[in-house]
Amino acid sequence: MLHLEILKERLEREFGISLVVTVPSVAYEVVLRRGEMIVIKSPLGLPDPSHIEVIREPWVKVDIVSPSSYIGAIMQLLQERRGIYETTEYLAGDRAILHYQIPLSMIIVDFYDKLKSITAGYASLNYEVIDYRDADVVKMDIMVAEEPVDAFSTLVYRDEAERAGRRVTAVLKESIPRQNFVIKLQASVGGKVVASERISALRKDVTAGLYGGDVTRKRKLLDKQKKGKAKMAAVGRGRVNIPTDAYLKVLKRDS
Repeated sequence: MLHLEILKERLEREFGISLVVTVPSVAYEVVLRRGEMIVIKSPLGLPDPSHIEVIREPWVKVDIVSPSSYIGAIMQLLQERRGIYETTEYLAGDRAILHYQIPLSMIIVDFYDKLKSITAGYASLNYEVIDYRDADVVKMDIMVAEEPVDAFSTLVYRDEAERAGRRVTAVLKESIPRQNFVIKLQASVGGKVVASERISALRKDVTAGLYGGDVTRKRKLLDKQKKGKAKMAAVGRGRVNIPTDAYLKVLKRDS
């Protein structure tokens, strides 16, 4: 993640280009009900669930070398990422090697950063793909102001979909500036909303120029303002520009 942020910053500064950072994904094998097997490298390529027999994801063998004092913290991290323990080898110099099997999708984003953080930078990581295994994953779509944002679409484990959706919508709520209209943030799986947030509208004091206590006039101005905001959203003026740093924040699991 650190290298990604530095690279993004340099490209924007040195070449004057605007980048959109998307959620990384692994290649999944999808077996269709008609017997055909296809490989998808993006959530957007996932067929309709009614056509899918099974989805398989790549698993890797992971070898982590670290000082023995950090073994407990590393094992906890691996367990959180659905890792399967194999063995531990203890080496000279108070070091050890942990051998695990883990889904590739669990280590391609911020795993290495977390590993370095909990081991004060002393751990090293090697991995290799070993096979593909059945995975109960679903496509999660993110809607901003009722518009789908393809860059946020991702495949998540079914039992983690609600939690993942809450995290993404919460991050976006903190990252997207308020507009003149209410912004709905929704995470959905199979058309069902699993998490949602709302960014309240900016409120301009349209009654600031009035003097005295003309309640009727104030009410008319406020009603006009309310109708104007609803009209903006209805005609498509409610589209939202998402800050580029929001994409980076979504990538970080602990945002």
